Amino acid sequence: MRKAILAALTAVALATGPAAAAPLGRYEVSGVDGDDMLKMREGPGTDYVVIVGLPNGTVLRVLDCQQAGATNWCKVALDRARGLKGYVSFAYLRKL
Repeated sequence: MRKAILAALTAVALATGPAAAAPLGRYEVSGVDGDDMLKMREGPGTDYVVIVGLPNGTVLRVLDCQQAGATNWCKVALDRARGLKGYVSFAYLRKL
């Protein structure tokens, strides 16, 4: 019984890492306040240049994610303009 509980806890811990928190696929921007926009940046962090602002409802394809500080940053491409790529915070993405 003890081994089963330990195995289950280990599986949960592994499943909550950055890669599991953001599986690849289609997401939409969600949770951005009011008329603000989610900033797509050139790199994974707030020190990088903003490429474009994305309003709620914008559909993106998540290509990869990585942890930078306390934020899980995902490399994304716009669903309708896949040549436009950058990084956004995973906290503002909702799986479609």
